[in-house]
Amino acid sequence: MSLKSINNILSVLETQSKWQEQPFPQLLKHWSEIVGAAVAAHTQPVSVQRDVLRVATSSAAWAQNLTFERKRLLLKLNDKLSLSLVDIHFSTAGWQRPKEKLAKEQISAREHPSYVGGADSPCKLTAPAFDANATFQHWAKRVQARSHSLPLCPACHSPTPLGELQRWQVCSICAAKQFDSRFQLGEVQKLPPSVPPC
Repeated sequence: MSLKSINNILSVLETQSKWQEQPFPQLLKHWSEIVGAAVAAHTQPVSVQRDVLRVATSSAAWAQNLTFERKRLLLKLNDKLSLSLVDIHFSTAGWQRPKEKLAKEQISAREHPSYVGGADSPCKLTAPAFDANATFQHWAKRVQARSHSLPLCPACHSPTPLGELQRWQVCSICAAKQFDSRFQLGEVQKLPPSVPPC
């Protein structure tokens, strides 16, 4: 009896008909080429149960529109993949946004011009304050302590996050006032390259 490597044994098993691809992985593999890029961007096959394909959609509108197209899609899927699907159910249940899009859309608080370091730390309360004045006093002390080391706005001399000064050369309140006064005077012009549009 000869010893064969596991890779050789696995390759033999893969070629045997009983180890051929199951319908669902095969469907996932060819989904976008069968339904098209536009539909694939808003759909995700979820499962096949009792010859019924369940597909998650990005919105109820997509689910409704694709429900009207399900017979055509069934024919294409069964023909292309040699499946025996009898129906397709579309629903928003199970939809998950692609991670790369989600990551691009999320902006870190640290990237915002008004970010002040240390604001992420949880507030330490000594005792629950049920009095509005006590709550306000506690909040005011935290804000004062946090803004103690901030540079001052050249226009109003209030503590200003460094990001705001780098972006607008003044605090966000003064910048908003400047933008508003320019707009009212009709002096709306292209923003300098250092100031991205809001």
